[in-house]
Amino acid sequence: MDVVAYYRVSTKGQGESGLGIKAQEEYVRIAAEQQGWTVVAKYTDSGVSGSVHPLERPEASKAFAHGLPVVVAKLDRISRDVEHIAGLMKRAQFKVATMPTADTFQLHIYAVLAEQERTFISERTKAALKTLEASAAAGDIDAMHSVANREDKLRKGRTMLNRQKGRDTQRTQADERAAELKDKLELCIFKGARTLQALANCLNESGVPTARGGNWAPTSVQRVMDRLSLTFPQ
Repeated sequence: MDVVAYYRVSTKGQGESGLGIKAQEEYVRIAAEQQGWTVVAKYTDSGVSGSVHPLERPEASKAFAHGLPVVVAKLDRISRDVEHIAGLMKRAQFKVATMPTADTFQLHIYAVLAEQERTFISERTKAALKTLEASAAAGDIDAMHSVANREDKLRKGRTMLNRQKGRDTQRTQADERAAELKDKLELCIFKGARTLQALANCLNESGVPTARGGNWAPTSVQRVMDRLSLTFPQ
């Protein structure tokens, strides 16, 4: 079956570096080999938000104009909006590399659940910010520093507050680094890695360094997977 590949990255920086695109290309390549698809054309939108309707994006509109099934690495590359996805299903065909055999009903349900989870996360974040602002207004120094981002005061002395803030910052940086690695780890698992050593080998072979610039080992991979609550498929 002939298909058209479509890739999307939300920032121009991602598009220029090729990091996000490379992972998406690998997902599509593997799915195409497994499903017997022939990719006859490729289109990429860089610096385009998932909130923009697919048919209003410069390259996505070209991809769908072929009249062939359009393949994306993950559903959110098409859109993060359930209405967009539901409407597009009535007008065009598309496939998702991570769920190559899913029908339109299954894809719609997945999109609804994903949007619901984003809503929950947004609500939890807003609630946490309100609590933080209330604490700052009540005189909580830690909250005041967080809201105002007054890093100059955090550098003064080695008080318990500063040490705690430093630990919080380290945890935040570790969480952000883990989030950046999630797609790469999922891709390694998608390609067949089923042990920590296999994941470490996959990351090393891909030229992905650890936070300190070294090579990956099973223990360092396990720490990242724990942060992401990522497990091997059963």
